[in-house]
Amino acid sequence: MNTQLSEAPVREPAGDDKAPTIRIASMPRIASHPADRSRDYVVEMQDVSCYYGSFRAVKNVDIQIEKHAITALIGPSGCGKSTLLRTINRMNDLVPSYRSEGRILLDGQDLFARSVDPVAVRRRVGMVFQKPNPFPKSVWENVAFGPKINGYKGNLNDLVEHSLRRAALWDDVKDKLKQSGMALSGGQQQRLCIARTIAVNPEVILMDEPCSALDPRSTLQIEELMRELKKEYTIVIVTHNMQQAARASDTTVFMTMGEDRAGYVVEQGETVGIFTNPKNQLTEDYVSGRFG
Repeated sequence: MNTQLSEAPVREPAGDDKAPTIRIASMPRIASHPADRSRDYVVEMQDVSCYYGSFRAVKNVDIQIEKHAITALIGPSGCGKSTLLRTINRMNDLVPSYRSEGRILLDGQDLFARSVDPVAVRRRVGMVFQKPNPFPKSVWENVAFGPKINGYKGNLNDLVEHSLRRAALWDDVKDKLKQSGMALSGGQQQRLCIARTIAVNPEVILMDEPCSALDPRSTLQIEELMRELKKEYTIVIVTHNMQQAARASDTTVFMTMGEDRAGYVVEQGETVGIFTNPKNQLTEDYVSGRFG
């Protein structure tokens, strides 16, 4: 994809954000995972720390997200998985007390450089939330909304159909395009939200516990859909479901919290290795259900 991030002025922080930068002493890494340059990484986090006011929620995170693969973030509640996810597409910029340190690269470009427009970032990095959140509009309007506000010049009907087909929803709704998206079942609503996300042709799709509100059948449908979508998109998923992470992901990142309640990465690697032969005892304890 050749879309460039356009320039935009950076909003000066207000309130608590004006506090002096806190210098973090380097911490020992529990597991060192240098980037494998033989792989094609779309997103790279380099020594990323995230703050809400004076509270450090995530510390010194280094993660590489591989292209056309599914990366799962796992770990106990409160360890910063969702914070990291929302930092990748700069949604946390909307939280007044939030700030981050370190670098996050998308195709080698620093997403927090002064010249980068956060809105352009969110077009390239889509988000699917824990609870399905279709707009109170028709199915057609839900999918067409993003392309319309971004000035899409092609045939919207064709784009809506293509997006719904990619989300494995077309056969369910092709005769209901004028009906409210709110009238669909939970699993259908989540697939509608995925169709809405891919309609603007993002490069990366972030999913924050996308199946936690769904029944087992709908969960398996979403997992099957993710495996199909990774052929065209890079996917990052937060999940508390160990079976889902093991089934659906190619790479797994395990996070936990230190005594200061800041989340950090314990181990990352190919999913089969994380679940069958983890290098760290904390990882083994978590994936085997001994804590978390």
